[in-house]
Amino acid sequence: MRNKLSLEEKLFIRDFGINLRALREERNLSQTKLEAIAGLSKNQVWRIENGEVNTTISNLKLLAKALDVEIPQLFEFRD
Repeated sequence: MRNKLSLEEKLFIRDFGINLRALREERNLSQTKLEAIAGLSKNQVWRIENGEVNTTISNLKLLAKALDVEIPQLFEFRD
């Protein structure tokens, strides 16, 4: 198992977080509120939005449902 992420992977995780934040803000949700709706632990959304964690597939499903979007929309990064 690999421990180090490549620069490309780190940038992808960062871009995912930026997109997640934009989707959350479009819905006027705080990080705490999104965590509560999605059933995520405290500060998890902050860590994802700031590229500090490579989140799980199950978290993607929870976030998409909480934001009322399809999972692919979580990956529609904006310029």
